[in-house]
Amino acid sequence: MPGSPYLDEPPKGLMTWPRLLKITVPFAVVGLFAAVYVDAVFQVLAVFTGVLFITAFVRR
Repeated sequence: MPGSPYLDEPPKGLMTWPRLLKITVPFAVVGLFAAVYVDAVFQVLAVFTGVLFITAFVRR
């Protein structure tokens, strides 16, 4: 990958975007399908937004 700060590959244990997306996207898709099935899409999106806000506030 051009411009990568690593010589060969990222260090072991480092969370990169491709690895993070492989973990989170399947859970998010399954969760949204479940929310649509039980008719709770707004509540699930509200909880997701709240968790992101709290995470951003704590990491600030």
